[in-house]
Amino acid sequence: MRRLTLAASTAIGIVIGGALFSAVPAFADLPVIDPTSIAQEIKSVAQETGILNVLTAMQAVQSTINDGITAFNRAIGLNTYGDTNTLLRLGFTQNANYAKAQIGAQQQITDASNTAMARFQRDVRNASIRDQQTASPTACTAIDGGVSTQAAAIQAFQVGATIADIHDKRGEAGPGMPSHFGQGEGIASMAAEHLNLYCNADDAAANLCAAALPTADYDQKSLSLFGSGTYADQTAVNTAKDYAINLIEPVAPAALRGDQLNSVSGQDAAVRRRSYNARMSLAQTFVDNAIGMQTPSVPLTALQQQYLQEQGLPAQTNGSWYQVLQIEAQRRFNSISWNADLQSMPPASVEREIALEAAETNYLLFEIFKTNLQHATMTAAQLAEQTNHDFMPTARIPTPSVASNAP
Repeated sequence: MRRLTLAASTAIGIVIGGALFSAVPAFADLPVIDPTSIAQEIKSVAQETGILNVLTAMQAVQSTINDGITAFNRAIGLNTYGDTNTLLRLGFTQNANYAKAQIGAQQQITDASNTAMARFQRDVRNASIRDQQTASPTACTAIDGGVSTQAAAIQAFQVGATIADIHDKRGEAGPGMPSHFGQGEGIASMAAEHLNLYCNADDAAANLCAAALPTADYDQKSLSLFGSGTYADQTAVNTAKDYAINLIEPVAPAALRGDQLNSVSGQDAAVRRRSYNARMSLAQTFVDNAIGMQTPSVPLTALQQQYLQEQGLPAQTNGSWYQVLQIEAQRRFNSISWNADLQSMPPASVEREIALEAAETNYLLFEIFKTNLQHATMTAAQLAEQTNHDFMPTARIPTPSVASNAP
């Protein structure tokens, strides 16, 4: 009985091991047992010991497990989306795809950011090049004003030199000029010019002219010389010239002519006359230069015209050297538009503006230097005239005799 029980236990173990643990198949070197006899023996043992009931119960448990697995697969969509392995594989694959897509998106974002930053830095560099290298409209306007000023200076010098040449000939009383035949001729010429152009009420009352003129006595008013900075027309220029004549030399002395120059006293008078003409020419030329400075000679730029309007001055298209120089010197001080532009200027433009202002200052200083030279020359002439006037010999000196070597 003990032997049968042991054999039955062994058989049950073999069956359970084979079913649950997938027993390793027999190899050639293992002992060979007849399976038919073994099966019959196991079956008989199982019937005797009730092992069949155990196997039936195990089969029922296995069936229940299989039914649970089938129900689980059906619950998670076996019929619709596939089995669990397939779903897991697809899920992991999708997650991997998401990860790869995320990396690609990050790469694109990084590339786009780098591209945008490169473009921004390029724009910053271009703006810096523009600000550092490109002249601003304000700088161009200032350069235009400087060119206009210098052109007006050349014209002013030419006008002043032309008027000075006429006044020099008049002061020398040369041929065709008043006082050439006598000082009375010069007085008559000045009187006729005054009555024709500048007749006043007293002149009209004395029947010297028909009626007083709107320009009465303009030949003796300083406003004729220094007015608004630019003479309105050629008539205003001529009026300033006539004022300069009355101011410096209304009537020139009579010219020395013919026998007057042949005598010893005539030659002495000629020396003194030339000295007189030189001093008068210096004084007259200085005033004539002031006339040339105020003669309209160059077109005004749009900015210069705008400045005149801002200051409430008469609108004009042509200007003089005096006026354009005044505009360029003063507009940076009280021009609304220039100060508004200054607020938005980049540093490079401000530096250019400072350089232009320094250049303009040097220009003004040089013009002042030239004027001071003329002032110094006139002061020297006055000193020489005063010294000559005050010089008196301490004693009368006899005239030396000249020995003759003739036989």
